[in-house]
Parts: sequence; C-alpha cells; structure tokens
Amino acid sequence: MPDETHSNEHSSLIRTPKQLIIVVVLAFLVPIVLISMIAHLVTSGPDTSKNNPALSEEAVAKRLKPVGEVAVDPNQPKPAPVAATPAPVAAVPAAVPPAKGGADTGKGKQIYDATCMVCHAAGVAGAPKIGDKAAWAPRLKEGMPAVYAIAMKGKGAMPPKGGNAGLSEADVKAAVDYMVSKVK
Repeated sequence: MPDETHSNEHSSLIRTPKQLIIVVVLAFLVPIVLISMIAHLVTSGPDTSKNNPALSEEAVAKRLKPVGEVAVDPNQPKPAPVAATPAPVAAVPAAVPPAKGGADTGKGKQIYDATCMVCHAAGVAGAPKIGDKAAWAPRLKEGMPAVYAIAMKGKGAMPPKGGNAGLSEADVKAAVDYMVSKVK
C-alpha cells in the first residue's frame, strides 16, 4: 500500500489529452486578452478633444513653432558650399614675379576680410598666415600664376575660390595680391 499512496502524491492536474489542449490554448489566449483589455483601457477615455483648449489648432501650432529663426544679412555675400574633394592643382611654371600691392588693393582687402581672413588670419588647416614670410616663401617661389591657380582651384583643405564661388577670377587675384603685399 505504501506504493499506491506515493504515486497519488505526484499526480498531475492534467490527466487527459483534452485537458492538455485546453491548458495550451488558454496559455496563449489569456495573455492576449489581458493585453488587449489594458490597451483598450489606456486608449479609451472621455472624448474631450473638442473642448480641450490645449488641443486647439492654435495651441498645437504654437507648440510646434521653431525655437529660433535664421536672419541672413542681405549685404553679405553668400558663401559657396565647400567641395568634398578639391580638384588637384596643376603645376604652373614660375614666370611672373609676385605682385607689389597692385592698383586694386582696396578691393583685395575687402575680399580678404570677407572670405580669406577666416583661415589665413590664424593659419587654419595649414593656410599660410598673412604676413608670414616663411609660410609664403615656398608658394611664391613657384610664381604668382601658381599662387593664383591654388586660390582659384583650391588646395588641401582650401576649397576653390576660398569657398566663395561668387568671386570672379579678378576678385580672387585681387585678394591674393593683397595677401602677398603683406609678405613683402
């Protein structure tokens, strides 16, 4: 008899295949029903969208309004987009001596102040500083046509025309002449 009582203690609540199928189906359905009831409870509620002032079109538009606005000075020249890969500079023979101030130094200074000064005043990304004879010497040794070509086509981190595509070739040369005049 002790064997009979021992086997009864460990018996399962599921005794037939029908009971097993019912338990498996309920194991899937009960969580799904509970989740859908909670979702319905959360999403349903009193419909106050018509009377709620926080949901009016004006209130929503005010909340979505940008924090700040960009104001562009119409007198400033628009900078050109920076080229991802600057074009290689062709070697130009040194035939013309460096300019000595030129007749258009005033315009060259204006262009330098508006475009070139950003990098050439501090020597950003290897740009030769204005007035630094040692930095300009290797460039000037190649001649002014080479210096003009670098300014027009770009070199290294410098984009063509210093990043201002609106400049004419004469404007770029005037700015280069101005910077070279500060080296002499």
